[in-house]
Amino acid sequence: MIRYTCGMEKPKVVILSTFLSPLRSGAEACAEEVALGLSDRYEVTVVTAKMRRDLEREAISGKREAPVRIIRVGFGCMFDKWLYPFLASRVAKSLKPDIIHAVLETFAGLALYRCRKAVPEAKRILTLQTTNRKFLKKRIVQSADKVTAISSVLVRIAKEYERDDVISIPNGIHLEAIQRAIKEVKKIFGRILFVGRLEPMKGVDTLLHTFALIRKEFPHASLHIVGDGSERTRLKFLSEKLLIVDSITFTGRMDPPNLYREFAEAEVFCGLSRSEALGNVFLEAQAAGCVVIATRIGGISDIVKSGETGILVSPNNPQEAADAIKEVLYGEKLRMRMTEAGMQNAQKYDWSVIVEKYKRVYEEMMKQ
Repeated sequence: MIRYTCGMEKPKVVILSTFLSPLRSGAEACAEEVALGLSDRYEVTVVTAKMRRDLEREAISGKREAPVRIIRVGFGCMFDKWLYPFLASRVAKSLKPDIIHAVLETFAGLALYRCRKAVPEAKRILTLQTTNRKFLKKRIVQSADKVTAISSVLVRIAKEYERDDVISIPNGIHLEAIQRAIKEVKKIFGRILFVGRLEPMKGVDTLLHTFALIRKEFPHASLHIVGDGSERTRLKFLSEKLLIVDSITFTGRMDPPNLYREFAEAEVFCGLSRSEALGNVFLEAQAAGCVVIATRIGGISDIVKSGETGILVSPNNPQEAADAIKEVLYGEKLRMRMTEAGMQNAQKYDWSVIVEKYKRVYEEMMKQ
């Protein structure tokens, strides 16, 4: 164990995350931010799948005085995620941790489940991150000593698995980085933004049909689509078919600070997801001063209070979404009120606030 200057040893923590930067999304952000935030009090090792041959087997992240060790298991290919539950539990056993924390209940959750026997003396924490109901999920949820969930809908799902002790801790955002990036960036009237993976569950096809309706009343409106995925070619073809291709920009994947500038220029952020456990992107949009139009599904309603911090609409309904966007574009006072309310709401989700909640969970586990 690493020792404090006063001679005390730091408790050992293993965080299980199937993916990690550069393959980062919401769950991976949670794993990384919790690891960095807790490294001053704990000796933290993150075990992840290698996935790519160019990634180092081991690495050190974080501050020199509070380092986070990263161990990547597998061969550096897509098959690694299937091997991950077996390899990660083996590594966890060798590290002899006091706490094992799995972020995301799929492959990492299965690795945690295997740790029941591999590392029986360790306390086990599971963070629920997805609404997908997979094989073995009930057993995985029931096997953890403590369960956290990023949204109220996941808390309800956990209760169906006979867990009434779930703690709700959302994912967070980097408020300071967003605010720094958006300084002196002006809004572009009629600019609509989407950020996310171009996959069927994200409902970008619905957004294109919505934008076609918007263009009839706002011919100078523009739509920026940030992200990549399997639907990219089909969506470009659809935009041509709808005769809106000249007003749409497919930027591809973007990282901060350029990503935050996209938020800063947009008046409306529109995410018409068909499935969403929480949706950090909506928080980033609020923090950057966008009015959020989103669907009434999953954990989105935890973030967007319809009529206050944005507007919620039905999924797969372009007309309803278009009406909501037009209401925002026509109503300057409404736009200003929702922008201010959204920015205030985003303050509660800074990673510094979220990490403090995890610290309390860890402290409780160490006392047991």
